[in-house]
Parts: sequence; C-alpha cells; structure tokens
Amino acid sequence: MKNLIARTITGIIYVALICFTVLTGGWYFIIFFSLIAILALWEFYHLCNSSVKGENITTLVVDIAGGMILCTGLCCVNLSLLSPFTTAVLGGTFFTVYLLYLTVRLVMQIYSHESSPHSKLAYSYMGQMYIALPLGLMSMYYTLPDGKYLLLAMFIMIWLNDTGAFCVGSLLGKHKLFPRISPKKSWEGFIGGMAFAVSSAFIFKFCFPNHFENISIAGLCGLGLVVGAFSTWGDLVESMIKRAIGVKDSGNILPGHGGILDRIDSLLLVVPATLLYLTALVLYA
Repeated sequence: MKNLIARTITGIIYVALICFTVLTGGWYFIIFFSLIAILALWEFYHLCNSSVKGENITTLVVDIAGGMILCTGLCCVNLSLLSPFTTAVLGGTFFTVYLLYLTVRLVMQIYSHESSPHSKLAYSYMGQMYIALPLGLMSMYYTLPDGKYLLLAMFIMIWLNDTGAFCVGSLLGKHKLFPRISPKKSWEGFIGGMAFAVSSAFIFKFCFPNHFENISIAGLCGLGLVVGAFSTWGDLVESMIKRAIGVKDSGNILPGHGGILDRIDSLLLVVPATLLYLTALVLYA
C-alpha cells in the first residue's frame, strides 16, 4: 500500500512538472530537461560500467559533461532565447566544444588500463546518442507550428499508450509480443496502447481546436500511431539493456517508479521519430 501511495504521488509530481515545463518553455525547459539528462546519463553510465567491471569517475564526469553540452546546446539554439547573432555564436561554440569532447574522450581511452577499453568507449558514445541527443532534439518542437501543444500531446500520448497497454494487456493479453526481452508484453496490450494514443487525437483536436489549428485530425491520429509504435520500441530497448546487464530498474531515485531512465525510455525513441513525422507533415502539407 505504501509503495502504491509513493508511486502515485511521484507520478503526479512528475506529470505536473513536465506539463508546466513544456507549456512554459524557455529557461524552465532547458533547466528541467538538462537535469533529466544529467540523471539519466549517470544511471546509464553507472549500469554500463558495472557490466564491464569498473567505473572511472573522471570518464564519468567527462561523459556527462559532453552530454550536457550536446543537450543544452541544442535547446539554446532551438528555443532562440537570445538575439539571432548571439544564438548563432552560441550554437557554433557549443558545436566546437562538443567536437572537442569527442576528441578528448578518444584520447582519454588511450591512457586507460581497463580490460575492455573499446566497450567503455562504445558505452560513452552510446549514452550521447541514446540519451543526450533525443533530449536536446526535443526542443525542436518549439520551432514547429503549435509546437508546445504538440509536444505536450506527445507526452500525453506516451502516458496513455503505457496505460492502455497495461490495462488491456492485463485483462486480455495472451499472445506474447517480445518474450525474449519483455515476457509480460502482449500483442493485445500493444494494440490497446495504440488505440488509447490514437483516440486521444480526437480529444485534442475537437476539445482544444485553438491549440491544434495547424494539424489535421488525420495528422494527429498519425502522431498517435508513431508514438504508440516507438514508445513500445523505446521500452523494449531499455529492457534489452537492463536484461543484458542483469538489473530490474535503472535506479531508485523515483519512489515506486525506479530510475529516471525507466521513466523516459519511451521518450528517447519517440522524440526523433515524431520530429521526422511532424517535419514531413509541415514540408509536404
């Protein structure tokens, strides 16, 4: 019972913070998701380093700093909080410093006496692509028509997809979706989650028409399909990583929910996929 209460309270606070941050945007967005990036990168590198026997604190700090440069740099450029000239200079500076990180990280590995230097280097770069890049790219939503409302809709679709998959899967699930990685997931749950996500498109379009003027109902339904598919794949990717390492949760920072990475695993694949989808809609509309 205590775990359920803790899980509920944590979930409410988490959802409220995301809704506030997305709708407010600006520096609130940058600070909040930069913090999320730091925590998620720390969890990821801690898990991966434990699998190759050893954690170098210097490497960990450098990798997290590199992820912060990438994530924060993309956010600052896309949100355009400063003058165009300053934004351009800032973007170029972040890009140059990030290239320096990539180079320095390679050089650092030469001086490492670890038994699996190639694995540690691969994990370092994977964390940048898997976590820091999608979280930074999320700021591109603000460059799209109705961007912040579409971003909030994307988050709600992810949550509804998870809810629908759990409810339908628990009641009707018989056919395993991916037993090798996640034995509890079923095709029935996957279809149920997809139906919840797509159904929300009608609520967004017809209950909040002023916030979704630049996208059709078909476009929103398509967004729900993309979210449903890549949300499931995102969950499976993190399950694959945890199963390979032999852990249940990525961390324990969120009472009743596990780690930050457990909460954003779907988001990490949904962000680039939905951005491609929405950009295509804008270009070919």
